[in-house]
Amino acid sequence: MIIKRQQRYFLSILSGLLLVLCFPFTGSITPLIFVALIPLLFVEDSISTQNRSSANVFLHAYLTFFIYNLGTTFWIWNSTEVGGVLAFVFNSLLMSLAFQSFHFAKKHIGRKEGYISLLIIWTAFEYAHFNWELSWPWLAFGDTFSIRTNWIQWYEYVGVLGGTLWVLVVNLLLFLGLKKHLEQAENKKVKRNFFVIASLILVFPIAYSYWMLQSPYLKGKTLEVVLVQPNIDPYNEKFSPNSTVEAQLNKFFDLADKKVTKKTDLLIGPETAISQGFFEPDLKYFKFYQLMQERLSRYSKTELLIGASTALAFKKKVSRATLPLGNGNGFYESYNTSLFVPKFGKHSFIHKSKLVLGVEKLPFSNYFPFLEELAISNGGTSGTLGIEAYPKNFKTKNSIIAPIVCYESIYGEFVSQQVLTGAELLCIITNDGWWKDTPGYKQHFSFARLRAIENRRWVVRSANTGTSGVINEKGEVLQTTYWWVPAVIKAEVQLSKKQTIYATYGDFIGRSFAFVAVLLLIFALKNKIRPLGK
Repeated sequence: MIIKRQQRYFLSILSGLLLVLCFPFTGSITPLIFVALIPLLFVEDSISTQNRSSANVFLHAYLTFFIYNLGTTFWIWNSTEVGGVLAFVFNSLLMSLAFQSFHFAKKHIGRKEGYISLLIIWTAFEYAHFNWELSWPWLAFGDTFSIRTNWIQWYEYVGVLGGTLWVLVVNLLLFLGLKKHLEQAENKKVKRNFFVIASLILVFPIAYSYWMLQSPYLKGKTLEVVLVQPNIDPYNEKFSPNSTVEAQLNKFFDLADKKVTKKTDLLIGPETAISQGFFEPDLKYFKFYQLMQERLSRYSKTELLIGASTALAFKKKVSRATLPLGNGNGFYESYNTSLFVPKFGKHSFIHKSKLVLGVEKLPFSNYFPFLEELAISNGGTSGTLGIEAYPKNFKTKNSIIAPIVCYESIYGEFVSQQVLTGAELLCIITNDGWWKDTPGYKQHFSFARLRAIENRRWVVRSANTGTSGVINEKGEVLQTTYWWVPAVIKAEVQLSKKQTIYATYGDFIGRSFAFVAVLLLIFALKNKIRPLGK
């Protein structure tokens, strides 16, 4: 099908706008995701038909995905202008390269096989984007349904990448049907079949999801949990020399006092609620720790999970995050940390493992150490932080809980590994105040609903500000707070030991498709170098 130059640009822009409009809180018109890629596929088809340079495909794809990135994550700019620009530019580039890879495969292994490669290559790309050095999986197509959890109860089998594959299949079938229709294909049965199959693939997962919703809710062992949203300005108060950590903790406990009862098992505070950095072995010597112990002693049996900025000292360098001590006598490593303070016994620490690009991790700085100088400071510790070697949980008096710090909550397979090792409750602690009152904090909260469904676990979420709340195992939001308002929530939450298919096997679709995608591209490259029949 031949499309003129101006029409190609119009269609590329249309695809970008449709992707923006379907994404949570930048439009939230979710059904548009099932047609959003069709205009771009027509552009690719026209360029292929006319034997134009493949660079044209990349150019149009970049236009589409730049609009998608800018329109859905513009709020990053409020946190960091440089980080925002890098996210818009480079994530659009990576998406365009994935689409270009599909075009390359289609050009060199055949049209039919090429269209199948779109499903494989894009899903493989998203899987890689969850796991490599430049990881930024916020815009995975499967995340679009985080506000339509009634449609995706089957994520307990396949996770977000299953949703991405669903989107791709429906878009591709509708495109092929429309293409046959516009080309006035003589075989009406063929084009009708595309629409029928697309409709079935679209409707069946939704119908199955509604059927799954009829299953009983979790029953059994419960915890009484109190979540605090202290609402401390991250720009002008939290890390300011004019605001002490003791004053901030008193504000936290004053809010907690309104809801904590004799039955409260767990009190949860947000990421970096203890904003003063400290070496972990020295915690008990700090004034703020004595304050915490005194305030906690007023509660009957309540234990505490709270965020902190911590460090450890080493005799030698142990990772790229290790830095020399100022006195030249050894090294240290900084962490974004979850601190658990039991009613009886010793406190313990678990370090954040999935780090925010540009702020907590400088990509490839292990190969190019000078990149650490480019770290973006958002208060607290900046530059590459240390991480845990593997996902860990805290064992409380009555349960096993998974501490999930901020950005970690968008990594389904990471959270599922915590569940696989025993976590009965998912506890997200975050500070979403960096983004101001934009779709960012709303999207972040909605993604937590996906983790609940994937693992059939309740989720409790304490945000410094943004949205704190409680989500059940079906992704249903039971309680929430408002933006920029100090708040406290009490809830009786269900625990579970059940292991879902997704918790057990993680992103098995992504791993499988990544392997096949490599083989496809190698085969396509071979055919480019030595075409078949020559």
